[in-house]
Amino acid sequence: MKTKMYLPLLGVLMLAVMTACSKKMGELSSDYFTVTPQVLEAVNGQVPATINGKFPEKYFNKKAVVEVTPVLRWEGGEAKGQSSTFQGEKVQGNDQTISYKMGGNYTMKTVFDYVPEMAKSELYLEFTATIGKKTVEIPAVKIADGVISTSELVNQTLKTATPALGEDAFQRIIKEKSEANIMFLIQQANIRASELKNAKNLTAEAKEINESANKKITDVQISAYASPDGALDLNTNLAEKRRDNAEKALAKELKKNKVEAPVDAEYTAEDWEGFQELVSKSNIQDKELILRVLSMYSDPEQREQEIKNISAVYSTLAEEILPQLRRSRLTLNYEIIGKSDEEISSLAQSDPSKLNVEELLYAATLTDDAAQQEAIYTKAAAQFPNDYRAFNNLAKLAYQKGDMAKAESYLKKAAAINDAPEVNMNLGLIALVKGDKASAESYLGKAAGAEGLNEALGNLYIAQGKYAQAVTAFGDLKTNSAALAQILAKDYNKARATLDGVKNADAYTDYLKAVLGARTNNPSAVTSNLKKAVAADPTLAKKAASDLEFAKYFTDADFMSIVQ
Repeated sequence: MKTKMYLPLLGVLMLAVMTACSKKMGELSSDYFTVTPQVLEAVNGQVPATINGKFPEKYFNKKAVVEVTPVLRWEGGEAKGQSSTFQGEKVQGNDQTISYKMGGNYTMKTVFDYVPEMAKSELYLEFTATIGKKTVEIPAVKIADGVISTSELVNQTLKTATPALGEDAFQRIIKEKSEANIMFLIQQANIRASELKNAKNLTAEAKEINESANKKITDVQISAYASPDGALDLNTNLAEKRRDNAEKALAKELKKNKVEAPVDAEYTAEDWEGFQELVSKSNIQDKELILRVLSMYSDPEQREQEIKNISAVYSTLAEEILPQLRRSRLTLNYEIIGKSDEEISSLAQSDPSKLNVEELLYAATLTDDAAQQEAIYTKAAAQFPNDYRAFNNLAKLAYQKGDMAKAESYLKKAAAINDAPEVNMNLGLIALVKGDKASAESYLGKAAGAEGLNEALGNLYIAQGKYAQAVTAFGDLKTNSAALAQILAKDYNKARATLDGVKNADAYTDYLKAVLGARTNNPSAVTSNLKKAVAADPTLAKKAASDLEFAKYFTDADFMSIVQ
């Protein structure tokens, strides 16, 4: 009889214990949790969160083990973060122990890989609790909303980035020169017949240039010298006479060939500069000692004496170096005048084979028509297949049309010819569009000197979540990407000025203005700019409807009329 009474009593006691345990490990209020940031935000393609939680006093059963898992939920899916496990005071284990009487605080860090569906999502904590072998149910707790995905707009603003152009080296006027020397014997200024022929050859060339349709003589220069041996007064007089005699001889020959050109004649008494150049290029014994003397002494006579003191080498100088400095150098300066823009444009269409590669690449810059540019670059690639620039520039056009696969194909051809900075920069942009930040960083690291590199780096820094660096990289550039970086870095005044200065504003320019309006509590800026953005790109209505940048406008009639 006692046994029968005992068993039911035992069952009642166990039920009471379990009920008590269940109450102690029951539902937790969201008030026990804080999340940083309060509204989750995508950064560097991820959604980070720091969760500070608390188990209240007399809640955590001494024999309980609780696993806490952050879960980001959205319609049709969810993502789980890193779990943390806690244990009661009577549990033997290595997890954080929570006092039954005092409760306990804890911090969890979690990161979710961002997917677009997370834009309209909620962050929950899920609990798996056991007391001994018993499972205790603790309802999940919603602790935050998410996710602000403004940083992901880089995937759109990046499409309007400016790829680097493989620039032409076309020069309409190319400066050229031709030189001749009249050599003199030591301490003499008369021009020998054998040397006069050099002046005659130069003037014959001048005549040919003068008669050419696309060449023009600018001037003729005469520079007369004496070698730095002997007295300075003697050398000064000698150099001056050599100048005068060379000028007379040249003037006579120019007149004979009916060439009119300005002549500029000068002399240098002692050609120490020429002496130093010849010695440095020679294999003369004690060369370094001679050059040291030149650096130590500036007085011409002292220099000469110190060099003569190096007796072992002075005879070699007298035979090999000094005779080369007794001269009058004649320099014919002229210009080669290239084809006009009209000629180049016409030939690019009718007969590109008559253009060199620089002229053909230049032809593409003479039109703003992308189709014509593509046609010209295609001809250049066929005519000059070993020049990477045509392929690079075709890739630039494909990128700007949004055909990334075609752009990448052209860039691979360009890179196979020349691993040039602009090719690497453009490959970096392609990698960014594909979401491959590691490859983008590698390519851009090899793009030093490419025009527009700072803009490309700015986009990379946005993708990496380095907003301050992005702002610095963009500088004063007025683009959607630059404004996005400034918004993310909370430099709202600069972002406003940037957006107002965007040259080719598009739907995303207006969308960013709306985001800026929301962040600066300007309702009229939100609705007016969002209306323009949606008119230009209706798909932005759906994005705005779930964009938490506009969360406080979700019940606003004007806002809803735009996004519905």
